[in-house]
Amino acid sequence: MSRKQRLTADDWLQAGLQALAASGPEALKAEPLARALDTTKGSFYWHFEDVPRYRQALLRFWHDLTAKLPAAPSEKAEAVAQLQTMMRDGFGGDPATEAAMRSWAATDPQARETLAGLDKARLAHLSAVLRELGVTNPDIARTLYASKVGMALLSDEVADDAALTTLVDLVLALR
Repeated sequence: MSRKQRLTADDWLQAGLQALAASGPEALKAEPLARALDTTKGSFYWHFEDVPRYRQALLRFWHDLTAKLPAAPSEKAEAVAQLQTMMRDGFGGDPATEAAMRSWAATDPQARETLAGLDKARLAHLSAVLRELGVTNPDIARTLYASKVGMALLSDEVADDAALTTLVDLVLALR
């Protein structure tokens, strides 16, 4: 007889990110998460006092996964590489989960606050990268960021990558 491995809080949080990306914030309840993990609700409540606290933990967990930014570049070649990487790969995390977080933030004040802080930090970093390249107009950073965020909502990944590459090339031509 084999025993199931005991679930950790991180297992529940990972399951929550998957459920959020697949089905939206309504999936962030003990019962559907327990079914997805093939366990009981008791395991959920062992780790989390209640669903609202779980949602708070999920926001912190996602923030911590996606808030890591590289050091500001100190030379132009490094800035070009960072800009290209950010626009190609994003800012960490799964694009579907990020889109679901943005959708959740439209109706949940805590999600909105978490996302606003993350957006502010990412925009500040993007602005620093652009300043190293001699591009000082803050609207350029916002335009690039909005383009990257918005592309995740479209369905043609190949065309999206080409469009973002073209936009980066245009910005780099400004220097």
